[in-house]
Amino acid sequence: MDHKEQEQIALHRWAVIAEAANARLTAAERGVLVRQIAARAHAHPDGSARTYSRGTIDRWIRAWRNGGLEALEPSPRADTGTVRAHPELFAEAAALRLELPGRSAAQIASILYHRHGIEVSERTIRGQLRRAGLHREALAAEPKAYGRYEAGRPNERWISDVLVGPWVPFPRRDGSVRARLFLIVDDHSRLLVDGRFFGHENARACQDLLRRAITRRGLPEVFYCDNGAPFSNAWLARTCAVLGIRLVHSQPYSPEGRGKQERLNRYIREAFLAEATHRGIESLDELNDLFAAWAGQACNRRTHAETGQAPIDRFEAVGPPRQADPGLLAEAFRWSVTRKVTRTATVPLEGNSYAVDPALTGRRVELRYDPEDLTRLDVFLDGRPAGQAVPFVTRRHVHRAVPQAARPDPDPTGIDYLGLVATAHDEQAGTGAKIDYTALGKLSAEQR
Repeated sequence: MDHKEQEQIALHRWAVIAEAANARLTAAERGVLVRQIAARAHAHPDGSARTYSRGTIDRWIRAWRNGGLEALEPSPRADTGTVRAHPELFAEAAALRLELPGRSAAQIASILYHRHGIEVSERTIRGQLRRAGLHREALAAEPKAYGRYEAGRPNERWISDVLVGPWVPFPRRDGSVRARLFLIVDDHSRLLVDGRFFGHENARACQDLLRRAITRRGLPEVFYCDNGAPFSNAWLARTCAVLGIRLVHSQPYSPEGRGKQERLNRYIREAFLAEATHRGIESLDELNDLFAAWAGQACNRRTHAETGQAPIDRFEAVGPPRQADPGLLAEAFRWSVTRKVTRTATVPLEGNSYAVDPALTGRRVELRYDPEDLTRLDVFLDGRPAGQAVPFVTRRHVHRAVPQAARPDPDPTGIDYLGLVATAHDEQAGTGAKIDYTALGKLSAEQR
């Protein structure tokens, strides 16, 4: 298992324990959450669904408190054996589930073992039944009901979304671009924590907004977002894990927890975007300036119909928020990519070439960097620091020519070669003889 796979598993383990790792929980509250987490199945990076015991979850929480994200990386294992499944038994497993939808995967595995003497992994049965659409949730007859939820304090839960905005001029593309408004809302106070229009919808825009929001409003405990590309990526997962933020993605076609965000989106369309479109927007920067002024003076200072308070007043009622350590914040928003060092001891990144230690030639290294500052890249080999990558500059491999002393001017000879040719031509033209050019070199001294 390489370092990248270890980091993916560490991020998965943090996602499992993030809810119970909250320092505000009492021992009794944490025990209840751990039991709930142990009762659920969790999607592993390898595509399988796994459950974990209470002891394992407690051990991961202690490891994260002592060593952070790196302490959650798995240690090398001595055993590499796997349980071989038997496809011929899956039809019987499906029949057992259809016969009694509440029958668990563990019970089905036990029945198959006692009937055929073949041990099939509980996890394998659960995964196969889910892929066949026979998981217990799909077979449940009771309709799903949605309840109301509100965070108990500011910064307990942030909700993020992307709102498609108006067309604005974009000089770099010689035309216009559809602006995307990235938003973050505090669930408790309904405060518009931060919002900014971008000309693109990608991971960098999401991280730029999240960094601004944390700097201004402090650290959230939960970051709730959808499954779009700006939010479902390794960079955001690493950022939240380093800062101790629990990253939660909403389930497809499940509106729980997004009501407040959708209500704010409608308010922004009616109160800001309509006015901005009517006024006319000349640039993306102008649109962001107008939105920042509107959010601070109108959106966050209006009395909310449900809470009866202005969002900014409700947010600030409990005092200053918890701030992130500057060093940890800088580390959290660094990106990480893997590159192979070329034979010229360089690595490519974002169209640039960087020089690294020649001893790394031919090795695969990890580059950690700030996406807004590509002048400095930190190099890691197998998770350990291996120097820095600096911009590669092609240098001269030959010495410059040495200036020589000026030579003296030669004495003139006084020879007029073309005049000699013309004289010989004139002399022989009168006799009709052919011109003998070889004789020109044998002229007497008097003729010269």
